[in-house]
Amino acid sequence: MSAQASASTLAPTVIGHYIGGQHRIGSGARMPLHNPASGAQIGEITLATPQEADACVAAAAAAFPAWAQTPPLKRARVMFRFRELLQRDMDKLATTITREHGKLLSDARGELLRGLEVVEYACGIPELLKGDYTEQIANGIDAWTMRQPLGVCAGITPFNFPAMVPMWMFPMAIACGNSFVLKPSERDPGASLLLAALLTEAGLPDGVFNVLQGDKAAVDALLDHPRVRAVSFVGSTPVAEAIYARGAAAGKRVQALGGAKNHMVVMPDADLDKAADALVGSGYGAAGERCMAISVAVAVGDATADALVERLAPKVRALRVGDGMDEQAEMGPLITAQHRDKVAGYIGDGIAAGAELVVDGRGCSVPGREHGYFLGGTLFDRVTPDMRVYRDEIFGPVLCVVRVADLAAALGLIEDSDYGNGAAIFTRDGHAAREFAHHVQAGMVGVNVPIPVPMAFHGFGGWKKSLMGDQHAYGPEGVRFYTRQKAVTQRWLADAAGRGTQFAMPAH
Repeated sequence: MSAQASASTLAPTVIGHYIGGQHRIGSGARMPLHNPASGAQIGEITLATPQEADACVAAAAAAFPAWAQTPPLKRARVMFRFRELLQRDMDKLATTITREHGKLLSDARGELLRGLEVVEYACGIPELLKGDYTEQIANGIDAWTMRQPLGVCAGITPFNFPAMVPMWMFPMAIACGNSFVLKPSERDPGASLLLAALLTEAGLPDGVFNVLQGDKAAVDALLDHPRVRAVSFVGSTPVAEAIYARGAAAGKRVQALGGAKNHMVVMPDADLDKAADALVGSGYGAAGERCMAISVAVAVGDATADALVERLAPKVRALRVGDGMDEQAEMGPLITAQHRDKVAGYIGDGIAAGAELVVDGRGCSVPGREHGYFLGGTLFDRVTPDMRVYRDEIFGPVLCVVRVADLAAALGLIEDSDYGNGAAIFTRDGHAAREFAHHVQAGMVGVNVPIPVPMAFHGFGGWKKSLMGDQHAYGPEGVRFYTRQKAVTQRWLADAAGRGTQFAMPAH
């Protein structure tokens, strides 16, 4: 049986919710689920009703007290078992992701491995939750701090990473002692149910992890629910801003990661062949549907720009676009026909604004997949900061080359951008690299690394309009986000009399 044929058996015809350890089809309206590579309908997803959203939160709230009292070591053991099961079912998960999202099967596996890293980090939760202790802060008085879970936490995740982004959230939240409600994208929901089943198989008590399928109504229900204590979100900046405002107004802790316009500066001394390869991989991988995709190449000097574009153009033209299940493909489809058309509209807008279209990806057709949502790689040169193709997050396979005179101008260009998710520099000059890393206005920086997504023990997050909230995802800041600190000051008197009533502020 081929991988494509077997993929059809991996997801149910109707995808519903996972509440209190049980699959529920749900009674809400249904929307079709499509394979982006073929355009064919492959199932339906049930959108949550307000009653189902409330039942989901109620199940999480009921499970929280016992789970919060479970020793961190036992919680870590569940994460260890979950890790082993993830590795066992890696191919099944990856095939489901490719079938629903369209990305390459190898890219889906890579997504799962990066999510697995966060699970592995969460396995160390007994060490991560250790507090501080100070003996004898004053005569006969000791003090210490502890970190305790919040309660019910919710995660609202995007279509582009249906497994990795949820795994940025729930392993940390659950290991810290919280219960969790995941609201995945309605575009590719299958992975969420597979993850839920693996958590149950790993020994996670019913109700600690729940999945609520739905659209904006489900999101609003979670944001407004009084028993939801914290919300994590990844998506576009306008939605991140709205979620942060609504959740914070409801008294919740909110971590909302928004959009990006990531720049890669190419210095005159850079290895241009390696820089071009890096730009093609980071700009067109996953059809550009990554919040850490490089969408702007900043070439320092006209000679650098000319030589870079000369190398880029044939590579972009030669991109093999196809079904993500095809091992020969280098780029899959976009998530929907509507999004494909929106990206194509940006290409037209760039031409009208005066950008030089070097490679045009419109009109791309894949034999045998004529109804798929494909768009070829597109390359613009001589793009200027006033153009929409430069300013907006296109979220598609469109790379813009901007020419600047020097490193200072490149840094100024990035500083003026509304976004500050990631930035990179390619150079052989250590001083230039250090200056860039020190001064660039972005939360994640790469030096000769095009997609500087931090490892699980550092944390992910941008600056400016790329992050609403104070703490990054996963890593040490993830532990802080999903817990709150309690400080204890303790004294045991040697005799019952003590020193009598004291009215002054306590001091040494």
